Amino acid sequence: MYTSYEIVCRTNIPAFKLKHSVVRRRYSDFEHFRDILERESSRVTIPPLPGKVFTNRFSDDVIEHRREGLQRFLQIVAGHPLLQTGSKVLASFIQDYSSLYYTPRPDQVYKVYKIPI
Repeated sequence: MYTSYEIVCRTNIPAFKLKHSVVRRRYSDFEHFRDILERESSRVTIPPLPGKVFTNRFSDDVIEHRREGLQRFLQIVAGHPLLQTGSKVLASFIQDYSSLYYTPRPDQVYKVYKIPI
């Protein structure tokens, strides 16, 4: 079992190719994305992700707390002018459903939680 976060993006920022998009990502996708951002954006301090949880990780309270943290992270990152124009991965992480990140697996059960940005 795992948790899937649905990123719902509505924007008028020119750096994003779509004005409305919906993609799904797992927490591990966010970790990978953050690592790439840190490597490609040395002039920008990338905010931390909410911490990993090892107990009760599927409880609604824990998932909601993590969802709120991921939403804050995305709002900061997507709103940063240097990342909007200089990042090679920002728009694809938020808008490209066919990107290298998350692929749903039909053999596993997952919960979906929305993250509007």
